[in-house]
Amino acid sequence: MPVTTFDFGEKYKYQNGFGSYLETEAIPGALPIGQNSPQKHPYGLYAEKLSGTAFTAPRHENKQSWLYRILPSCAHPPFAPAANGPFMSDKPTDPAKLEYIPNQLRWDPFDHDEQTDFVSGLHLVAGAGDPTLKQGIGMYIYAAGKSMDEHSAFYSADGDLLIVAQDGVLDIRTELGWLLVRPMEICVIPRGIKYQVHLPSGPVRGYALELYQGHFTLPELGPIGSNCLANARDFQAPVASFHEDFGATASEGPNTYLITVKFNNSLFQTKQAHTPFDVVAWHGNYYPYKYDLGRFNTIGSISYDHPDPSIFTVLSALSDHPGTAVADFVIFPPRWLVAENTFRPPWYHRNTMSEFMGLIAGEYDAKKGGQGGFMPGGASLHNVMSGHGPDAKSFEGASNAELKPALVGKGSCAFMFESCLMVGVTEWGLKMCKKVQVGYSEESWGGVQVHWKRPDGVAFNSHLLK
Repeated sequence: MPVTTFDFGEKYKYQNGFGSYLETEAIPGALPIGQNSPQKHPYGLYAEKLSGTAFTAPRHENKQSWLYRILPSCAHPPFAPAANGPFMSDKPTDPAKLEYIPNQLRWDPFDHDEQTDFVSGLHLVAGAGDPTLKQGIGMYIYAAGKSMDEHSAFYSADGDLLIVAQDGVLDIRTELGWLLVRPMEICVIPRGIKYQVHLPSGPVRGYALELYQGHFTLPELGPIGSNCLANARDFQAPVASFHEDFGATASEGPNTYLITVKFNNSLFQTKQAHTPFDVVAWHGNYYPYKYDLGRFNTIGSISYDHPDPSIFTVLSALSDHPGTAVADFVIFPPRWLVAENTFRPPWYHRNTMSEFMGLIAGEYDAKKGGQGGFMPGGASLHNVMSGHGPDAKSFEGASNAELKPALVGKGSCAFMFESCLMVGVTEWGLKMCKKVQVGYSEESWGGVQVHWKRPDGVAFNSHLLK
């Protein structure tokens, strides 16, 4: 800390800033000066506007970019339903068949899958809402063993995708440039942006959250001040990079590209005779980005008590109710605990929010690790008002620990997708993955001891009127 030391070295240049208005060109002079849509571009490029919000959204919320590309995105034959894929109605990840249950759930580490690419390796575990209404979220596990085909691209019309790399490196080519995403990094690919995922280090596994409504923002800092948590300057966006593969017209080209779109939780495909990665220059504030979680500036108590976990929020997607998030992305990185006379791990809790947790590396301080515990690549879900908290062993250990300054979570990072929505679980998440820890509740809290002892000689105050 404060910057992660990665085993896999960086490959690309980036622009820095969260929500900043950026501009980049792979060929000098490709960006028009003083206007967005000249009558004729000097290099023969097409100007294409990419809108991530309504035209009339307030200026501080408005998301849009101008792309200058060799051929426009509309130049393709009609889409048709995909013959196969992870979102088909007969699949155990079908979002229409979510099961809403109050039980606490925990999963063993999910399997790797060397036969799938990133798109076919997406498994919807839980979710809520409806992408046709632009309301709700989807929570995923991904596992892939091969790169996407060089002549393919994927995009989601349903929402922004937050990817949490847990094992293996993602080399992501987007229309706006390249992102290298390694364990302890996250990235966000906004709705509508085409991308292609390569696996330079071999098989990968991780987590993802799709946001059907709005976009992620940095949380307000209030009395914390103007810095800390995730600082805007540490977010990285790609520089323009383009590929030349086309013919004399959009329908004439030496190669065929398969374009897949996720649309209302279904997959559609078309084939076109030109590369979708032909953006020579762009400017705007609607773009993919990544962030090194090692740069997160953690805040905590330096007197007593454990603050609410909202102080660990990296990104937030707001609902229409102030202070309430459709989705928060929260991390529990290495940090010093110094609170006096305090039970230092997270307290026992029932929450109006749902909490989906994953573990990127190491061991979480409030739950035991190892076989049958909370392990990297696994997950847990504590739904709306489902009680949760430290397991019996963790409680006894923390209750009797010597309260000296302690560094917890070294080499570890857990995270949470927290949502105001009650989430349902797919058949794949409950049954087909075969990773649910059946004895999770009993093993965690069945052995919680009764420490209560009524004080001798103290009168019992009745609640009844005399």
